[in-house]
Amino acid sequence: MQVTVEATEGLEKKITVEVPSNRVNDEVSKRLKSMQPKIKMQGFRPGKVPMSIVEKRYRNSVVQEVSSEVVSSTFYEAVAQENLSPAGMPKIEAQENTDAGFKYTAVFEVYPEVKVDGVENITIERDNAEITEADIDNMVDKLRKQRTEWVTVERAAQDGDKLTCDYKGTIDGESFAGGEGSELPVTIGANGMIPGFEEGMIGAEIDKTVEMDLTFPESYGSAEVAGKDVHFSVTVKKIEEPKLPEINKEFIEIFGIEDGGIEDFRNELKSNMLRELDRKVKSKVKHKVMDALLTANEIDVPSSLVSSESNRIAQQMNEQMKMNQAGAAQGMQSFEGNQFKEEAKRRVALGLLLGEIVKANEIKVSAEKVKAEIELIASTYDDPKEVVGWYYQDKKRIGEVESMVLEDQVVDWVLGRAQVTDNMTSFDEVMKESR
Repeated sequence: MQVTVEATEGLEKKITVEVPSNRVNDEVSKRLKSMQPKIKMQGFRPGKVPMSIVEKRYRNSVVQEVSSEVVSSTFYEAVAQENLSPAGMPKIEAQENTDAGFKYTAVFEVYPEVKVDGVENITIERDNAEITEADIDNMVDKLRKQRTEWVTVERAAQDGDKLTCDYKGTIDGESFAGGEGSELPVTIGANGMIPGFEEGMIGAEIDKTVEMDLTFPESYGSAEVAGKDVHFSVTVKKIEEPKLPEINKEFIEIFGIEDGGIEDFRNELKSNMLRELDRKVKSKVKHKVMDALLTANEIDVPSSLVSSESNRIAQQMNEQMKMNQAGAAQGMQSFEGNQFKEEAKRRVALGLLLGEIVKANEIKVSAEKVKAEIELIASTYDDPKEVVGWYYQDKKRIGEVESMVLEDQVVDWVLGRAQVTDNMTSFDEVMKESR
């Protein structure tokens, strides 16, 4: 077998493979002979069709079948012979079957040569915080607000109140789609309406109409009204004020504290907050490490891998959308792979870089860390033992955790060599969403 390799563009390679004629012809002859006893044809007894007729009728299809199999087998022999690592399936551009031999051309991408450099020059700022009594107070307030009861009042509207309103909007004196409705809930201060609307309702009274001249933001979701001046007539039908639950035995029992008191409740909150703080710190540091690795090591990535990853992301998004009954009812358009090309490119590049770090440094996934991670996940459920058992019942589930732990071990490896500075800040600052 003769193999010729040609570099085309980027990571693409073109190989021409020439196979001795007997590799195809001998197999074709063998298969035709094995077919002869089974062929039934009018004018001949079963199994007595002359070989010349069998060849004339079936040779072309058998040659095509054998050629396809030869391509499949010899392609991987050829790339192994030339020390090439294909990324994705090859495209067979040409096949030629002659008395002299069988020849074909295949085009494919190869994995890039990856070498991770510059880890010692990476600088990472790691945010962290201590949880104070004030942070716990704020968390208690958030939990109380989540269980707010609304009480009807007979007074003018104030900041924080929830109003039920009928409304009508006009632009240049004309109605517009969605500009009129009833029973609209408006919480003053929640920033759920266009700028000025909620502020304009302060002081409003039941069964009285408030007139407002406002402007839709330029970035408003409906292009029909974005950036336009609008006049609203709003009639208040009901005013409710928030009533927060008291911090008592009944309240803390909601959170599983049945035998303890308020101090036990606060300790449990602090424990949960510490767990969430640790998770958020690790997540933010991980993103910084990944960004730094990409910046320090720019690599070409095979477009075939990017395409596959793009389609995989789109498939995941579509599955999530199908689970959302509201989205399905609205007939939302499905996602397509090309919408996630940049994210896919990032993931593929990171996969290659992390894989090289694992290989070059012989990093092995820690069974102890996998166990600890599963137990940490399980600790957030009512029956941790059941959750742990659920993971260990399925190798695929364990594999997912192992991949996550191995990735964390690579991050730790980078942090052990990079220039890391710790920045103490507040709990709220660390917990802010990023990316």
